[in-house]
Amino acid sequence: MVDSQMAGSNIYGFEAWHAALMGRITGTASYCTYAVSRTEAFVASEEALIASNQRATVAGDSYLEVGPIIGNVSLVYDWCRDSMTASQRTRWMNYANQAVWNVWNYQQAKWGNTTYAWSGWSIDNPVNNYYYSFLEATMLLGLATYGENTQAAAWIDKFRMAKIANQLVPTFNRDLVGGGSREGTGYGTAMKNLWRLYDWWERSTTERIATLTPHTQASMVHLMHQITPTLDRLAPTGDHARDSTAALFDYHRDYLQVLMRLFPTDRASGTAKSLLAASSVPRMANYFMYYSDFLYDQTDLPAQPLTNLATAYWGSGTGQFPMRSSWARDAAFANFICGPYSESHAHHDQGSFVLFKGNWLAYDSNVASASGIEQAENLHNLVRIEQNGTVMRQREGAPQCQMLALTETANYAYGVARVTPIYNGVAGVVKVEREFLFLKPGTFVVMDRVQTSGTGMRRVWTLNTPVAPTVSGDNFSVVNGSSRLDVTRLSPAGLTTQVNAWSGSGIVSSGSRIDVADSNGDSSVFLHVMGTDGSVTSSARSDGTGQTGAQVTMSNGRTATVRFSTAGTGGTLEIRDAAGTVLTTGALPTTVQAPALFVN
Repeated sequence: MVDSQMAGSNIYGFEAWHAALMGRITGTASYCTYAVSRTEAFVASEEALIASNQRATVAGDSYLEVGPIIGNVSLVYDWCRDSMTASQRTRWMNYANQAVWNVWNYQQAKWGNTTYAWSGWSIDNPVNNYYYSFLEATMLLGLATYGENTQAAAWIDKFRMAKIANQLVPTFNRDLVGGGSREGTGYGTAMKNLWRLYDWWERSTTERIATLTPHTQASMVHLMHQITPTLDRLAPTGDHARDSTAALFDYHRDYLQVLMRLFPTDRASGTAKSLLAASSVPRMANYFMYYSDFLYDQTDLPAQPLTNLATAYWGSGTGQFPMRSSWARDAAFANFICGPYSESHAHHDQGSFVLFKGNWLAYDSNVASASGIEQAENLHNLVRIEQNGTVMRQREGAPQCQMLALTETANYAYGVARVTPIYNGVAGVVKVEREFLFLKPGTFVVMDRVQTSGTGMRRVWTLNTPVAPTVSGDNFSVVNGSSRLDVTRLSPAGLTTQVNAWSGSGIVSSGSRIDVADSNGDSSVFLHVMGTDGSVTSSARSDGTGQTGAQVTMSNGRTATVRFSTAGTGGTLEIRDAAGTVLTTGALPTTVQAPALFVN
């Protein structure tokens, strides 16, 4: 790839440090000659802007690209130092020092003789993707120029103590238990850059900082559980601006394989190797990511079967509860969300779920949007509340959705979400609760209790589907390729199922939104049974005292009777096999029982 670039190709995403790396490995001078020449041209162009008292390009978009830009300058400086003149080294250091200083001193940021204050966006927020770019510039500049740069020691201290030790580690330990990112599976993938910093710091200094927080190791399993059984897509959580479809990409491969190299003896690393080998990204597809397969080659790491992993995971710091019937490609998969809403790239999706079996059956319609950043309630599978046509919004920064109970067993998985706090006391919203029950291997029962106050209120049960459904009374079906979803509404009776095509909306290009609106009185109890690929033979109401329930007969011969408290939370569940033998019976859990990481 590097040779092709040097021969005249214009490879997308090529960085000069790729050539510098080859120079370091091979000892061939032409690689460093090229890397220095390319970097020198860039620094000179920045100096021209600074000399005319203009902002340098590195300041664009609130210094978002300062990490890769200053990181590139630093790596070429370090690996190709002997190919540079003393004057070049001084000029490159001065430019890089100013850029990094401007990041951390945003109110006094300066280019030339002109002050260009900026917002300081996320310089103190370790959960945000910008933060990792700031860390990259600071760490690499400090390490690469140490001993020659009078500011290098300060940058090293800034990275290691002020940011990692005193800010990132305590924040992750408090807020990101279970790994992952509150920015979702799109922007949250930027954490791959953080893993690389952990690795390069250790290789440069011998100090292991990856294990200062358990978040690092936990993130490997967290991401694997977010990948669909077909191993080509992810649960589409949060903004996906690069690719709205949430397709598995080189970045996700990089995310996992750097973690695998950081934890080569961990059981999860072997399963990650098997997952990537069987996935739609068995090697890097894009030239600009080739370095990752080279630096983090996994040939020596023993593979472990994916079936070693449990079939559900609870990331309490992100509020993600992914579950599947197995690790086979034809397994049923769901992701149920209840947790914090604290980042701008997150969505109004607390209490929502997605369903997948061979293909998407119920998803976030953001997948089919042009921008990939459509966040509103009606794109997500939840109960939205409207007053006189105005949607009551979930609030960023509000107290988080509370997962009151959670468990996974051989026969079922279950979660109880109290969504009410995310509305932050907005007038008109009294109660929003959802109970989500997965009857393995392919059936789901969803119970919603919603209470409002005031006039003109509607409680709207919503399901987004990639194709238009067929509706028959209280039943509707979705057929996407060879995959099928059948939904029966058992409560309330007598409501209309409205199908809204997204095409022509100017927001989403395809698919449908199914709305079931209830404006009777001040409260609604919605009860739906959903079967995948014909998993449900029949379902009917089966109430108890103070309970709203369903009896479900499944195509594998099993029957399940589930009854939920009508006014409170929780309930009872009995599952029998085809011979009538009781497999599960008793009260549903009332506490969070996080699944184990491995099946044994």
